[in-house]
Amino acid sequence: MTESNENTGNLAEAMDRAKRLLAVDVHQAVSQLEEVLAVVPDYPPAMLMKAVAINLIEGPEAAVELLASLSIRHPEWSAVQFEYAKALGGLQRGADAIATLYKVVALEPEHPEAWRVLADHLAAVGEQERSESAYLKHLRCSTQNKDLQLAAKAMIDNDLSVAERVLKSHLKHSPTDVTAARMLAEVAVRVGRNEEALSLLAYCLELAPGFSGARYNLAVLLHRTNKSNEALIEVERLLAEDSRRPGYRNLAAVICSRIGEYERSSQLYRALLEEYPENAKVWLSYAHVLKTEGQREQCEAAYRGAIERDASFGEAYWSLANLKTFRFTEHDIDQMNEQIQRPEIELSSQVQFHFALGKAAEDSREYDLSFSHYAQGNALQKSTVNYQRSQNTARVERMKSRFTEGFFKDRAGMGCPDGAPIFIVGMPRAGSTLLEQILASHSQVEGTTELPDIITLAKELRSQAGEDEMGAYDGVLARMAPDELIALGRQYLERTLIHRKTDRPFFIDKMPNNFLHVGLIQVCLPNAKIIDARRHPLACCFSNFKQYFARGQNFSYSLEDVGHFYRDYVELMTHYDKALPGRIHRVIYESLVGDIETEVRSVLNYCGLPFEEGCLRFFENTRPVRTASSEQVRQPIYQDGVEQWRAYEAHLAPLKSALGDVLTAYPAPPTRA
Repeated sequence: MTESNENTGNLAEAMDRAKRLLAVDVHQAVSQLEEVLAVVPDYPPAMLMKAVAINLIEGPEAAVELLASLSIRHPEWSAVQFEYAKALGGLQRGADAIATLYKVVALEPEHPEAWRVLADHLAAVGEQERSESAYLKHLRCSTQNKDLQLAAKAMIDNDLSVAERVLKSHLKHSPTDVTAARMLAEVAVRVGRNEEALSLLAYCLELAPGFSGARYNLAVLLHRTNKSNEALIEVERLLAEDSRRPGYRNLAAVICSRIGEYERSSQLYRALLEEYPENAKVWLSYAHVLKTEGQREQCEAAYRGAIERDASFGEAYWSLANLKTFRFTEHDIDQMNEQIQRPEIELSSQVQFHFALGKAAEDSREYDLSFSHYAQGNALQKSTVNYQRSQNTARVERMKSRFTEGFFKDRAGMGCPDGAPIFIVGMPRAGSTLLEQILASHSQVEGTTELPDIITLAKELRSQAGEDEMGAYDGVLARMAPDELIALGRQYLERTLIHRKTDRPFFIDKMPNNFLHVGLIQVCLPNAKIIDARRHPLACCFSNFKQYFARGQNFSYSLEDVGHFYRDYVELMTHYDKALPGRIHRVIYESLVGDIETEVRSVLNYCGLPFEEGCLRFFENTRPVRTASSEQVRQPIYQDGVEQWRAYEAHLAPLKSALGDVLTAYPAPPTRA
């Protein structure tokens, strides 16, 4: 052997020994590597291994400088870039870690761990779709099983039928493969079979309680299906395993915001912003929480922070507009007009820019321009949803035919007797937030938010319906025994408990769309109070038309659709007035703002509560408010909205036509109903 070959062999042996020591005695590994570097200064593999060892001994603070130097000197070396990305993540420099991880997967597309770590960082900044895609790429690269590789590729390509077929076949032969079960759960989520996905994830955790990936998916799905209490339990378990994991902390922040733990949510988002300071989505999420808390100046600054980092972020501009009392500058308007002309702008941002520009033009009293923007935004948004007004009308007709006076008389005395809930129902943008703020200023009433739990119960009941029941749940309710109706009411109370932060005996659920579920409320919670908040049809409907909703309310993106939806609402509530005489208390918005004390006394009397002066000084209540009217209800009585629609009357002929006699009869229902 020549001297050169001998030296090479000795170097390889020394490096192999260092690698073995790294797994059992890190300090000895460092000593071995220093010996190597004394003979071969700046030998890159030894430098990299030494950086890894230093990270293990002293942490990323001690290793990052060496790794940064190596990453500059060896930009095409994926192993160096990956270790540098991990150190950046350990230092909570998440944005830098993401950028470096993208370099890694560009250099080595089959790097399984890079895809996994990238998936976690993307989850932390709210990039859920990209996170799921990165995780699937991790799975495809890391597994040796051909079935799972094929299924992962099919899922990446969104060929879900192939993925489902492959995974089910695989699980038939290997029923305890929890990785395959988790993947099948993800397929079920994508096709809308949430209950199946929940069962699969529970099965995964039954077989492998330490399978944190499945637990994370379960927490996300529980949150999405409005099971906040259960979601929080799962995310707390994840945080107990690894409190620094950014994806877990982001999910905790989202859930805490949903359940009213706003201070903790704010803290989590502030910490995430330190790690991802240039991420516009994290700035936006933080601003939303600040808005709910009533931190107006900080909220505006955070929305501005999102815009500074992404000038094309239409949602940030719309969120400023959605403060209602905010006014755009001329520079803001110029920026929005410039962005909306860009051909590559995302459709969602284009929609939100139109709504924001509509609000800006409205504030400057350029009503024709304002309506043009509102109309364009609505038309674009309507193109993304599949709303059929005839289906809603058919649903209302079915409810009228099934939830009759006789139906309720047959179930008199049934259901859970607890009278704690006060439901405020009606159309969105009808003054329900004002009414809630007034009631929540009473010493015996707790304000919560728009709770999703009645709608969730309705969905669960529909899942039990027969094929001949068209997905309706009236037949399911009709078959329920008295003890089942009691259990249904208790289930609602248990689920909403997580939103209760005080010991006040009554609480408000102000989900407007619960008007569609009055029949359900009556049979499972017969002593709950139901208040119908109603506003002038043109004022209410046009207010919906100029509102971009974060989710749902798909009827609102057309003047004709919103008019027909209002008609359906009036018709259904008129039916319940006849089937349940005196059961529902109606508050007319114009009467409330015209004579607040008389209306407040009437509402309190209906609720069996004594009058309190604090209800008239509702604007002094500092409780969190999540809805679009959050800023308005923090001011004395807000009357500007009563006549706002008149400035747009020239454009409202389609709405008037859709409303028909519901408009001319207001505030009474049409005699035909």
